[in-house]
Amino acid sequence: MSHRNAILTETGRLHLAQLIVDRGWPLRRAAERFGVSATTARRWAQRYRDHGPAGMTDRSSRPRKCHGQLPQRTERRVVGLRVTRRWGPARIAYHLGLNPSTVGKVIRRYGCPPLKWTDPATGTRIKTSRAQRRSYEHAAAGDLIHVDIKKLGRIPDGGGHKVLGRHAGVRNKTGSATNRRPGYAYIHNAVDDHSRLAYSEILTDEKKETAAEFWKRANTYFASLGITVKRVLTDNGACYRSNDFKQALGNDIVHKRTRPYRPQTNGKVERFNRIMLEEWAYAQPYSSETQRVEAFDSWLHHYNHHRAHTALKGQPPSARVTNLSGQY
Repeated sequence: MSHRNAILTETGRLHLAQLIVDRGWPLRRAAERFGVSATTARRWAQRYRDHGPAGMTDRSSRPRKCHGQLPQRTERRVVGLRVTRRWGPARIAYHLGLNPSTVGKVIRRYGCPPLKWTDPATGTRIKTSRAQRRSYEHAAAGDLIHVDIKKLGRIPDGGGHKVLGRHAGVRNKTGSATNRRPGYAYIHNAVDDHSRLAYSEILTDEKKETAAEFWKRANTYFASLGITVKRVLTDNGACYRSNDFKQALGNDIVHKRTRPYRPQTNGKVERFNRIMLEEWAYAQPYSSETQRVEAFDSWLHHYNHHRAHTALKGQPPSARVTNLSGQY
């Protein structure tokens, strides 16, 4: 930043204006003396006549109106989606029909922290940010299928603590014989690496026979869409290390396993698990497990055909599958 006595700062402007107004110098002579244009010299001389020395200070160049700025209502919708649904700029932009960079500017202007600086469960800001993850994507559908199992506690009849409250939910869970041990549901998922297309089933266990039969049905589903599976990526669970699962894969599909204790290796299906919990399993308070199961098929259809995926530039997974594109 220039010092206060430099030419055409407050002191230099005052000297220029005084030469023209008080001492009667011609505009061009005064402008040549200070190395500026005659128009600039005229402007500072007029400000000196109107306001005196106080008119030599800088003024804001911000326009009174910005015709390209978003309406305040739209900005509030952007911030509302950010806070309530914890969406990123790209997904908010696809939802509202805006440019992702525009949404990013609105989020920063309102002081919303990046999602990686907030707690996923509560949305509160944490002090440290997560390390940047390296992402990859295979060139064609079927080149790699991510397979995983999500264990989910069943909802007792009448509702759990999300419907009845913490204390009433515990009493309801321990009241009747059917509610005392509702058990777990095992959601088997298969997600295509290229398109993020998902095939899922809610099953009763994670045994080797169950996992093998699930993969046969998943492979049939992908094949019906013209997707030839070449590789399958799983964790090191016992069901995936069994001969039953190996036989279900056959000789044409290569089985790859993740690094031990590194679920990030199977990141796409892990991300699908998180989306599934946020947008289906815990999206609303269900009064029974049956009610939640009934909502699963419609949610999965919405995910595959309608949900804007940020990694796909706002397109649903079906847009990358030839036999599904255009279907609803």
